Amino acid sequence: MFTKSAQGMGVGLVCAILSILLWSHGHLDWLEFATWDFRARTLANPAQSTRDICIIALDQYSLDFVKKNFTDMGSWPWVRELYTPIIDFCTRAGAKAIAFDVFFSEPSRLSVEDDRRLGASIASNGHFVLALPHGEATNWPPDMPASKLLLTGLKESTAAHQSNFLMPTATFSVPDIVSNAVMFGHAVGNPDADGKVRRTKPLLIFDNKPVASLGLAAFLAGNLDTKLKLYDNKLTAGQHDIPFTREGSTILNYRGPAQVYQILNAAAVINSELRLRENGQPEINPSVLRNKYVFFGYTAPGLFDQKITPVSRIYPGVAVHATVLDNLLSDDFIKESSPLSVIVLTILLTLATGMVARFCQTGTQTSLAFILILPIPMILGFLAYTKNIWLNIGVQEASITLTLISIAILNYAIEGKQKRFLKTAFKQYISGEVIDKLVKDPSHLKLGGETRELSIFFSDVAGFTGLSEILNPEQLTALLNEYLTAMTDIIYDEGGTIDKYEGDAIIAFWNAPLDLKDHQKHAVMAAIRCNKKLGELRPILKQKYGEDLFARIGINTGTVVVGNMGSIQRFNYTFLGDAGNLASRLEGLNKQFNTSIMISACTKKMLGNEFSCREISSVRVKGRKEPVKVFEPMFNEDYNAMADIIHRFEAGLRLYYSGQFNEAMEIFTTLSNTDGPSAAYVRICKELIENPPVNWDGVWEMKEK
Repeated sequence: MFTKSAQGMGVGLVCAILSILLWSHGHLDWLEFATWDFRARTLANPAQSTRDICIIALDQYSLDFVKKNFTDMGSWPWVRELYTPIIDFCTRAGAKAIAFDVFFSEPSRLSVEDDRRLGASIASNGHFVLALPHGEATNWPPDMPASKLLLTGLKESTAAHQSNFLMPTATFSVPDIVSNAVMFGHAVGNPDADGKVRRTKPLLIFDNKPVASLGLAAFLAGNLDTKLKLYDNKLTAGQHDIPFTREGSTILNYRGPAQVYQILNAAAVINSELRLRENGQPEINPSVLRNKYVFFGYTAPGLFDQKITPVSRIYPGVAVHATVLDNLLSDDFIKESSPLSVIVLTILLTLATGMVARFCQTGTQTSLAFILILPIPMILGFLAYTKNIWLNIGVQEASITLTLISIAILNYAIEGKQKRFLKTAFKQYISGEVIDKLVKDPSHLKLGGETRELSIFFSDVAGFTGLSEILNPEQLTALLNEYLTAMTDIIYDEGGTIDKYEGDAIIAFWNAPLDLKDHQKHAVMAAIRCNKKLGELRPILKQKYGEDLFARIGINTGTVVVGNMGSIQRFNYTFLGDAGNLASRLEGLNKQFNTSIMISACTKKMLGNEFSCREISSVRVKGRKEPVKVFEPMFNEDYNAMADIIHRFEAGLRLYYSGQFNEAMEIFTTLSNTDGPSAAYVRICKELIENPPVNWDGVWEMKEK
């Protein structure tokens, strides 16, 4: 016979293996991507290097400005002459490098001179990078300058690793422009399967010539003597390291939305340069770009260079290149955790989860296990992110969830077995009054029923599942015999009929099969007496069995069908109707409000003055649309003894009904140490404060049966 620990760990190991198999085949990527994006959004934060980068954006305003003020050349696509002031302004300002996320594959629609003037402006800058996207060319054009990257280590890198960097095709700008650039930067996208850009290729090889990404190329253009060296797991750029994933990609550490970078619109830059040429006052002071890396790219919606990233669904492509440079300057690219570490951590967490969950004895404990254990991988993922590590937690979340569900099913199955044992040991009892009626009139042995108003009583032992786990069957049988006998005696004494016993549960009713005047009073009297009797028995039972015994009781009065129900071969004298369902719900509702007895407004209405009742709440129970007022009944002397507490509780309840949760919680907090319902309302008010209801009507939604 396996111990609980072994059972839990066995289930956990199976779930871990299954989850690892799903992960290894990519079936959990959707979960991992979602959790990664949450980490990236939450922890995104600008770095010191973010201030060294500026973006000149060709936005919608710039398009409109040029179209309005340069009517002879302002239609899209722009002529080259409009780009020249932008480059000249950056040169004037002393920008460290300029990277254009733009390519000029066709000659200017004005003239060859238009292209040459742009090329001359690029040449005069000396630190200009031009984008090299995918295209139709498969070889480096002979009239184009060779790549100026200083790269070593390519030949020493493994063939398999080199295959990760292949760039099969490219598109080159016209020679008059491209020949003047100091460097090319590839603008090849590298989105994940869901279309989001989380990583990029820092280096590609086209026609046996290395091409850095636009962000890395901008750094190299600003530091022309920097050499690159390729290793099997990283690329170095001078003193900076760029780590690779197994596929040769670099994981980006996003700083936040694109606005974390200084953004100037192209129109303002053009206007500033033109004014400076005429010795006028510029719209932008050139000093803002001194010693900065400048990226130029499209942000206007109609130019279609928007990407989807973990931090935003609308993110300019040029800002992705800026992020690459930002990470390089700060040396904080994200590193990928090794598959072995992910597998080991998954197995360890899942084994621990299985072992802990197997010892959960109640629904509350199981729910608590879900609440406490499920966030652990996410917490580890956040901690790893702060160390610039992508820890794959999707497989861990899947494995832990699968384990918790499997263990919950296992626990339920074992509990069901114990319940079946108890049902065999304790057959349902029929009241003496029913027997007398059957003796007097055998016709009652036939199937059928009649409509009557009953007061229906449901009771259950709190934490019974835990008791059944602790006590052996003989002890459990003896304990239940003592408890059920004492409770049954009181119910019979108050004229009630035992419908059935379901393990530890008692279902009874009043006003059938015989008429009983004031049946509501008898039902409530039985409940209070049962509660007090159990209080007397509790120390005795604990001395015998080592456990405290508490019970919860729910009572409702309503019209049902009562009679012999079942088959010709076997039937029971019982009832059918929604009134019984509500009584059952009220029994369970005690748990949420820390009460022992709960009655409905229908029952209270007919009690008269023999009992005092404290209003507990207005609730909407499962299975019912209309709310129900519920009350805690007690003897008048007990009510008077705690009148001060009850009056203060009622004041808090009025505030709660009116939606003043903070004020209500203040009152309930002062009572919570001595009053169970007040303690429950502290929890309820906190929940409502944290998650304010949209249309508060004073009704509490019952969250469990």
